[in-house]
Amino acid sequence: MAIIHHTTLKPTKLDLLTTWLPTRPWYTGTGTPELTKAGGFRLDDPEGEVGIEFMVAVDSSGPEPVAYLAPLTYRAAPLPGADHALVGTMEHGVLGPRWAYDGTHDPVLRTELLALFEGRTQAQAQSLTDTPDHEVTHACTGPALPTGPAEVTEVTEVTEVTEDQDGTELALPDGTVLRVHRRPRPTDPEGTAGHVSGAWDAPDGTRARAVFAALRRP
Repeated sequence: MAIIHHTTLKPTKLDLLTTWLPTRPWYTGTGTPELTKAGGFRLDDPEGEVGIEFMVAVDSSGPEPVAYLAPLTYRAAPLPGADHALVGTMEHGVLGPRWAYDGTHDPVLRTELLALFEGRTQAQAQSLTDTPDHEVTHACTGPALPTGPAEVTEVTEVTEVTEDQDGTELALPDGTVLRVHRRPRPTDPEGTAGHVSGAWDAPDGTRARAVFAALRRP
């Protein structure tokens, strides 16, 4: 169970994302983002070592606000071989130095996200300890997805990660494709073999909802 510490972060997560987002192919802005944390959820690392957060941040710098999904992991030490996925480093008021990564490149987040598709883990509230987030829904059909340490290692070694203007795709060894929608919009998951959906606060005061990630089977 992840313990949520209400303490200081220097720089803040939004500070890191403000610098990192414009380097991504799915960022639609033309200048420096003006970000607001709008929602998301967490997943627990069974080993209790890695923080896992799916954050929705809304950029208000352009003519229309745009919501971005940032799956992030937080570690007490650098993740070997993942320098390209480093979002930045922070000083946590309780835990000390933390390395923040684009979670699509982190095997711990991948493993727990696949578990969420199948309902083998429970989404947790973003800012509360030991509190399920019942707004997060999931579905999955077809063969079982990787679950054990050996399978996790296999996925880490052979998975291809690609990015385009709409999001990030991870090709799994069995031909399954996991797609993370970086600009989540209300979409129909019909035609996919699984989805994870969530909600966030829209700038107009309503509660927006969309598919955050989807699976396609070969």
